[in-house]
Amino acid sequence: MEVKRLQNVYLVAQRPAELNAFYESALGLKLKFRDGDKWIQYGAGMALASPEEAAPATAGAVMVFEVDDFTGVQERITGAGGAVLGQRDMGSHGTVLSLRDPEGHIVQLFRRAG
Repeated sequence: MEVKRLQNVYLVAQRPAELNAFYESALGLKLKFRDGDKWIQYGAGMALASPEEAAPATAGAVMVFEVDDFTGVQERITGAGGAVLGQRDMGSHGTVLSLRDPEGHIVQLFRRAG
């Protein structure tokens, strides 16, 4: 077996429709596919799964999205019901902004240096 690439990452969402509104408005994710509120998939390689659609005993995950800049993102996150947890400067690698979505999932936004 050879792993070729990351297919997607999904979060188990207790309220998929509400969480979808957060990811669309706060992060601007574009919908790729939707099966009602059971599975909501975005073009960025992540999805939301209802508890009945998810693998048994699924635990959390941290997704990291690369972005060009952080302009206005903190206001968008808090305005959509999320929380900004802070930024970490990683020197020549870049900067990571950590946030918590409305259901408590941790997400990071990565901006390359320079």
